[in-house]
Amino acid sequence: MRLSELQRKNIINLVDGAFVGRIIDVVISDDGKITDLVLEKGKSKLLFGIESNEVLIKFEQIKKLGSDVILIENIDN
Repeated sequence: MRLSELQRKNIINLVDGAFVGRIIDVVISDDGKITDLVLEKGKSKLLFGIESNEVLIKFEQIKKLGSDVILIENIDN
């Protein structure tokens, strides 16, 4: 699967069914494996009042990779 195909899928939280965001990038380890998905999201407050519009999702959090959506769980945002 290509990154462009992943970027077309909505990311949905299995816990509450909420839309989490869309993939804008991935983090790849030194051995070439995807470790994190970088999602674009509405602005959220981080530590010390810094705002960010990106969320990192660990690849292990993916529970189902469907044709239209990616289902994840254990998101703390």
